[in-house]
Amino acid sequence: MSDASHKPNYDFQVLGKPQPKKDALQKATGRAEYADDLNFPGMLHGKLLRSPFAHARIKRIDISKALALPGVRAIVTGKDFPDVLYGNLPKTRDYRALALDRVRYIGEEVAAVAAIDEDTAEDALDLIEVEYEELPAVFDIDAARAPGAPQLHDKAPGNVSTHSKSQFGDVEAAFATAHHVREDVFETQPIKHGMLEPHACVGIWEPYGKATLWSCKMSPYVVWRQLAMGLGVRPSDVRVIQTFIGGGFSGGKQEAMPMDFCALLLSKKTGRPVKFVHTMDEVLTIGHMRHPMRIWLRTGVDKEGRIVAQHCKLLANGGAYSSIGGLSIYLAGAMLNLPYRVANIRYDGERIYTNNGFCGALRGHTVVQICFARDSQLEMIADDLGIDPIEIRKRNAIEEGDVTANGLRIGTFAFRECIERVVNESGWRDKRGKLPKYRGIGIGCGGHLSGARLMGHSASAAEIRLQEDGTVNLTTGSTDVGQGVETVMAMIAAEVLGIETDDISYTMVDSETTPVDPGTFSSRVTLFTGHAVKRAAEDARDQIAAIAGEKLGVDPKDFIFKGREVINRKNDKQRAKLKDIVRWGSFQLGRMVTGRGAYTPAEEKIDFETGHGNLSPAYNPTACVIEVEIDPETGFVDVVGVWGADDSGTPLNPLAVKGQVIGATVMSIGQALYENLIRVDGKVMNPSLRDYKMPLATDLPKLANFRHSSIITWEPEGPFGAKEAGQSAGTAVVAAMASAIYDATGLRLTRLPMSPEDILFGLKAAEAAKK
Repeated sequence: MSDASHKPNYDFQVLGKPQPKKDALQKATGRAEYADDLNFPGMLHGKLLRSPFAHARIKRIDISKALALPGVRAIVTGKDFPDVLYGNLPKTRDYRALALDRVRYIGEEVAAVAAIDEDTAEDALDLIEVEYEELPAVFDIDAARAPGAPQLHDKAPGNVSTHSKSQFGDVEAAFATAHHVREDVFETQPIKHGMLEPHACVGIWEPYGKATLWSCKMSPYVVWRQLAMGLGVRPSDVRVIQTFIGGGFSGGKQEAMPMDFCALLLSKKTGRPVKFVHTMDEVLTIGHMRHPMRIWLRTGVDKEGRIVAQHCKLLANGGAYSSIGGLSIYLAGAMLNLPYRVANIRYDGERIYTNNGFCGALRGHTVVQICFARDSQLEMIADDLGIDPIEIRKRNAIEEGDVTANGLRIGTFAFRECIERVVNESGWRDKRGKLPKYRGIGIGCGGHLSGARLMGHSASAAEIRLQEDGTVNLTTGSTDVGQGVETVMAMIAAEVLGIETDDISYTMVDSETTPVDPGTFSSRVTLFTGHAVKRAAEDARDQIAAIAGEKLGVDPKDFIFKGREVINRKNDKQRAKLKDIVRWGSFQLGRMVTGRGAYTPAEEKIDFETGHGNLSPAYNPTACVIEVEIDPETGFVDVVGVWGADDSGTPLNPLAVKGQVIGATVMSIGQALYENLIRVDGKVMNPSLRDYKMPLATDLPKLANFRHSSIITWEPEGPFGAKEAGQSAGTAVVAAMASAIYDATGLRLTRLPMSPEDILFGLKAAEAAKK
């Protein structure tokens, strides 16, 4: 971590110092209980029957032979559930717990079995007879948009799942005055989340009517509402309890899945707990993946390379169902210009239904794809005009205090400093265009929001309860998916109360006992939940100060909290241990100290029809430089070094920030070079980790050559000056990789992944052109 001149003069007791994760020992020693670790007396095991067809009508399902198999306890089909559609967004609810009359992709869930063990459940699936009538299918966006194409959903003519349009400024007039205009098309691929833990859950339908789900969910309260909707019960009749989560990055861990509904309904039928665990083949085959996109981008600039107009047409292959796709397409347009100034901008994005597994959110939600296209093209324009690629980015940089054309209000935004940092630390000026043949260095830039005012529920809340021994129980509705939420929330509370993080226990989310919260997504937790925890701790601190004032005869405003003590700042001999004050207040005054806090960002009007509105309280710019070496015989890319910098405000836990940045960078390296879910007529051809290539430690530079800098600022909208750190770093990487490959080979690659085959083909084509 590196400091900059922006660092505020704030004397932290706990924050700002590297802290290992509070749950690290539990995870390292195998004591952390994940959903698959749960076992209950009499528990049954569930399996899902999946469609072998990409598009078919279900004419008949016969479960009699499967039910007769010894060890099978119950089977459910789509007819056992209420005739209700569910989903993330009210306007695009199109999914059922199990397919009812039609399947729309290979792998869609048709029936579920509960049996005494997994093998018996698997055998039962083979005995379920389903009569299908196969229907014409469409797999790519052009076929799905063609006149006369099969329609996947009656309410979506032309197979348009969602459409987002916006325009700001006089775009055509600006293009007419542009000195230089360039058009390019970029294509991105479908990729999976790659979390270590597969989807898993245990459902118990209690005799008194309560349906309880234990699961590895990032947004338990979202799942809670969806389960109530899909089961046809009141939300108060559903309970969702979070287990440890082995990675998430959105996807199926952010919403209810068929296995969740089936676990509960099968439990109701059998009176026993039912567990489902997906195989890794299922994880890679079913829905929830990053949208593959075709991005047509037209950009006009003046003589100095400053952007005067931009027009983007985006088509996304959304698969068979909507998931959170409406938001995906909107975000791509909303973040199109970040981190650059663009006064005149037009965006036209469509998400198209196809007979593939459906797409949704994945780390850097659509921003990764849009930054790849926009930043790559900006560098091409620099080449066209003979402008230095660093200089053209600086000339177009958004600055603190800007309001973008679409209404994003920019607070702290040390974008230029990010660029300078990676340029200087990488030795860019001594390397660009000067390295040996097939070795190159490139740069990319991007940015991300710190939580979004979306989905109708923005507020976060927290509760802090002091125990008589001076320890604290902290509860929020936000989940720790491995990024260190538990630790940083404990650090915030400890900072306010003058105690240590070891004094704080963090309760996992339980919809019956913890505060309601939208969950962990969109880099919202540090800012939104962090504020709520800070306010809850301040509330508790004020209560303790009032009790101490009565006991010590001191004005409560004169107390400071430090070293687990309450101290009179005017006379430090007047002090008491925090635990003694809490105990005295409880025993003598009957006051239990419970602090509560909540945070909702300032109300903003966000117009989804026009695309105008300030999506987030804060934004984080980032820059990345990558150095590569390419084998001209194979086309393989060796990543030699990575230098990244971002403005994540004031890092509350620098160690966690570094981990998040490295993780985001590695995921985007995977998208740039390796990952691709290969589908032929809707069938996934590489449904295993052996065949689905993700970056390994051996594919990456040594940590000594993996440098990250935090440009430290103090974001007034964030708790203790903090902003997000988990997603922005990944938005710059893909463009940086494309830039580096260009420097090494002269090839401008506009399709992902930038595979060895494409590089080798390009090199051979370039050689042939010289002859």
